[in-house]
Order: sequence, then structure tokens, then C-alpha cells
Amino acid sequence: MSSDTHGATALPVSSGLKQPYHLVDPSPWPLLAAIGGGITVAGLIRVAHYGSYVFLVLGLVVVLFCAAMWWRDVIVESRTAGVHTPVVRLGLRYGMMLFIASEVMFFVAFFWAYFHFALFPEHVLGTATPMWPPSGTLTFDPFHLPFLNTMLLLLSGCTVTWAHHALLTGNKRVLVTGLGLTVLLGLAFTTCQIVEYSHAPFKLVGGGIYPAVFFLATGFHGFHVIVGTIFLAVCFFRANAGHFSPEKHFGFEAAAWYWHFVDVVWLFPFTAIYWWGAGIIVGE
Repeated sequence: MSSDTHGATALPVSSGLKQPYHLVDPSPWPLLAAIGGGITVAGLIRVAHYGSYVFLVLGLVVVLFCAAMWWRDVIVESRTAGVHTPVVRLGLRYGMMLFIASEVMFFVAFFWAYFHFALFPEHVLGTATPMWPPSGTLTFDPFHLPFLNTMLLLLSGCTVTWAHHALLTGNKRVLVTGLGLTVLLGLAFTTCQIVEYSHAPFKLVGGGIYPAVFFLATGFHGFHVIVGTIFLAVCFFRANAGHFSPEKHFGFEAAAWYWHFVDVVWLFPFTAIYWWGAGIIVGE
């Protein structure tokens, strides 16, 4: 810092060193989103034990609001010239990879719980002749709605890959079409899941071990499908507005990675919970 002859303080002088990194502006959304997530988890516990949905709804409202505002800021940032440099985009890719890895471990916990109960029911049920699913539990036909949902998600993986290829070749019309089809397939999956839950022969609240594990594993996957569908819907409108180019499209790339993760994860509940779980009897 230096002062001129009139005593005024001069502006800082640049060091002249060029660097490709970007320091984001201070944002309240990460903290508020974490608070909303905590309220949501507390709401889930209250739903499971008391059937009260107040905290769950409040937490989801906070999370959705923070997500919308945070997304808005990120989109503005990505459209600002010189901000998302190649080095910054590389860091974003590493961040997305680590996020998906953390999501994988999130689902590992649910499947660990399921296989613990399925393979060692005597540790949980405490009956003389333990079995899984517990005696009297009616399960879903795996080749009805669950199989249809599997086909919907696998097809959506094809359409989002089709859209990605169109983006790399500069074909905007096919890009928008592929994204639109993927969003519609995601909505179809969620609709089928809602219909399936409405016909479930067991309930989450007071239903016992099997419904708890079933709804946690499939329900959290359904939540991820909803998040991924919103993610792709945002990309649909951004692609239609010309925000992506073959050289710069990390927003779409992250959405595609997330959607493929959702596709692959679904194969585990379909195979283990719906298909294998419907036919096993342990202890007989």
C-alpha cells in the first residue's frame, strides 16, 4: 500500500502473477442447507416413531429453498467469464467424484443393514424358527412395477448418454430432446414408485424390521431420483438457453454422472430386496 501527495490511500497493486483459481463469494446456503438437512433427519425419526410429519416437511422446505438459491448462484458463477477456468473445472470434477463416493457409502449402510437382517434373522427376530422376510410378511412381485422401474431407469441412462454425445458434437436439438426424455423417464419412475408405495402390504410406522429397511433403502433411492430429475430439468432449460458448449459443460456432466450413479444403485435394491428377498426363506 502507498499514499499519494494528498494523503489518499492508493489501491493495492497486483503482483502480476496470473493464477487460474477462483475463490467463491461468501454464501449462507451451505450452512442453511446443513441445518435443513438436520431438521429433515429429525423429521424422519419423528415420522418413524410418532407419525408426525411437521419437522420432515419443514426440513424439506428449507433444503429445497437453499438448493434453489445455491443453484442460482452457481449458474451465475459458471456464466461469468474467466471464473470457471480449466483448473477450476477439474477441481469441480474431483469434488463431484468424491460426492458420489460418499453417496455410495450412504447406500452401503442400508444394504449392510438389509443383508444383516436377511442372512442372520435370529439376531434380530429372536424367534425359535427365524426366517426372512419375517413370517406373515407379504412382498412385492419383483417382475411387476419393480421390473418396469428398472427398465425405465436403464432406458433413461441411454437417453442421457445420447444427450451427452449430442452436446459433444454440437447438436443442440438432440441434446434438448435427450434431456427432455430423461426427465420424463425420471418422472415416470417416481410415479410408479408412488403407486407401488400406495399398494404396499406393510407400513413404515409400526411395521417392524422389514418395512423399515425396505422403505429406507428404496425411499432414499427414490429421493435421489427426484433430486437427479430436478438436476436434469435445470440442465434441460440451460441447454435450451444455450448455456453449454462442447468445451464447457460441467453442469451437464455432473448431472449425467449423478444420474448414472442413480441407475446403477437401483440394480442393487431390485436384485437384493425385490427379487432375491422375495424368494428367500432363512432358517427353514
